[in-house]
Amino acid sequence: MSFIGKEVSDFKVQSFVNGEFKEVTKKDILGKWAVFFFYPADFTFVCPTELEDLADKYEEFKKIGCEIYSVSCDTHFVHKAWHDASKTIKKIQYPMLADPTGAIARDFDVLIESEGLAERGSFIINPEGKIVAYEVTAGNVGRNADELFRRVQASQFVHEHGDEVCPAKWQPGAKTLKPSLDLVGLL
Repeated sequence: MSFIGKEVSDFKVQSFVNGEFKEVTKKDILGKWAVFFFYPADFTFVCPTELEDLADKYEEFKKIGCEIYSVSCDTHFVHKAWHDASKTIKKIQYPMLADPTGAIARDFDVLIESEGLAERGSFIINPEGKIVAYEVTAGNVGRNADELFRRVQASQFVHEHGDEVCPAKWQPGAKTLKPSLDLVGLL
């Protein structure tokens, strides 16, 4: 089943962000672009490398009007403890959502029920709260913030220019395509 076009369900969770606990709801994600970045668990191995990669690119995401939300099935208390214990995680300024019941992970279909952990899922959500792109990878393969950033930029471009599409490896300012009968069979 595809999640493209699926509206994010209502949710209300605690997060750890900028040294504080803060409630985050669906209402908070509306009106801007968002990435939900699911990972299996705090205090693990591949996860901190991915979260640091996102932390290093966070300012660029913010400049294009996109908020990052990392999500695991840990509590907000565990997020704080990990932040306090790890130089890598201390870099994070984006909200770390706590999903101890697995409700959000289940809604995005990335919950591994038998383990109570989330798969590595990345979801790009438009300002209307609808999923426009997503990827789920095996737990032993880390993701790349640069590619996720490029996909957010491409998603934003086509959202603004509905009659144009972005080809493979598209970057802002590069040529796009305008689908038409004239292009059929020529690419």
